Amino acid sequence: MTDPLPNRNDELNLRATTSADVSQILEFIRELATYEREPDAVLATEADLLRDGFGPNKRFDCVIAELTNADRTIAAGFALYFYNYSTWRGHAGIYLEDLYVSPEHRGKGIGKALLTRVAAIAVSEGCPRFEWSVLDWNTPSIDFYKQLGAVMKSEWKGMQVSGEALAALATQSK
Repeated sequence: MTDPLPNRNDELNLRATTSADVSQILEFIRELATYEREPDAVLATEADLLRDGFGPNKRFDCVIAELTNADRTIAAGFALYFYNYSTWRGHAGIYLEDLYVSPEHRGKGIGKALLTRVAAIAVSEGCPRFEWSVLDWNTPSIDFYKQLGAVMKSEWKGMQVSGEALAALATQSK
């Protein structure tokens, strides 16, 4: 784990990730899984992230937040997103898969900076919708998102099929 920088003179830089950031992205994903009470749920590997984020069939994009003080730069958080499509709107949108700031760097505006950067990407790409999910027990995040104008969708519930159930469902295809 990296040592936190002093708070006073940190300079925040947001940038698109490169393949050299894959180990840091995976570290953030593991930290997020621990925060979300699922520390053993991460199956992703660096090879998976390289293939899907930086390979010929790119599946996601990612922004990393770095803090710099004097000659030292450390990664403080990230936002990983991908494009989806709204048939009703007839436009692509952005889905934020993960937003994470290391605990020692929270309260410095990094989460808001990451969220607003992805919102700016959505607007510049002509995406009329930017969405994400939040765990129902994560009150600090829910309150934070609401302060930024996000609205909790109460009439829609997420559904998922994975693992053996997905394989079984696929066998029913004609």
